[in-house]
Amino acid sequence: MTSPILTIDTPAGPVRATAGPREADAVVFELGGAMRGHVHVTGTTNPHHWDQFTAVRACLGPVNAFKTTAPDDALPRLARSRTGYRGSLTLYRDNTDRPEVSVRTMLSAADQPPSERTETVLTAVMRACAEHIAQRADLPAILEASRQRDTPGLLRFLTWSASHHQAEAARLEREARTALPALKAAVAAWWTGAQWFALSPHPVLLLMLADIPGSLPGKIRGLQWLAPYCVTAAAEEHERARRATAEATSLRTQQRPRGRRPSLVSAP
Repeated sequence: MTSPILTIDTPAGPVRATAGPREADAVVFELGGAMRGHVHVTGTTNPHHWDQFTAVRACLGPVNAFKTTAPDDALPRLARSRTGYRGSLTLYRDNTDRPEVSVRTMLSAADQPPSERTETVLTAVMRACAEHIAQRADLPAILEASRQRDTPGLLRFLTWSASHHQAEAARLEREARTALPALKAAVAAWWTGAQWFALSPHPVLLLMLADIPGSLPGKIRGLQWLAPYCVTAAAEEHERARRATAEATSLRTQQRPRGRRPSLVSAP
């Protein structure tokens, strides 16, 4: 296992991060040098696959930045500053097995963003802590404990998500079906107006036929665009519902005893 004491070079000066003993699903780093406070690193899902616990997340302050809010006076801060910040960084691997980082917006207790320099320091410290955990021999245990912790909430979210996307798809399909007869009616009305205008020109008919805001041509163009758009959007909603259902099924399968673990994050 690599050294539990990290020295991280930052624009504010060297930061020391000392790793404490693993707490089931997280490791806490105590900060010294150019920073004060703690960084918590835990397991999490790949940002693009809710059912794959193959990533690590470093959090400023709370053990899980998505669920817990640390007291304002406990938030990590620069050694010469009184302002603490909350936020998180997720380290994962993309489809080509290259390391990727996703940073959640960092804010102070007063909901103010850090300066560019401070943000660089916070990001560097979180990334170094996350990379350290990604190299540890007990990473599988951290990821497994994190999966057990988060699966119930993820299942609730994915079940809601599948239902929501299915309802959106049904709504869009109804709009598409309504748009087609409405388009036919608008086109028929335009031709009727054109015939009347040919027989007896009148300013009102001219306004109805002209390509101006609120006119029949504008309505026809909108309806011509609406039906194909709704059909395409409905197909996308069906795909999102299918994916949410598949990920929920995968998570339920992982809750059962199994002989093989999923592939894990490896060090960059």
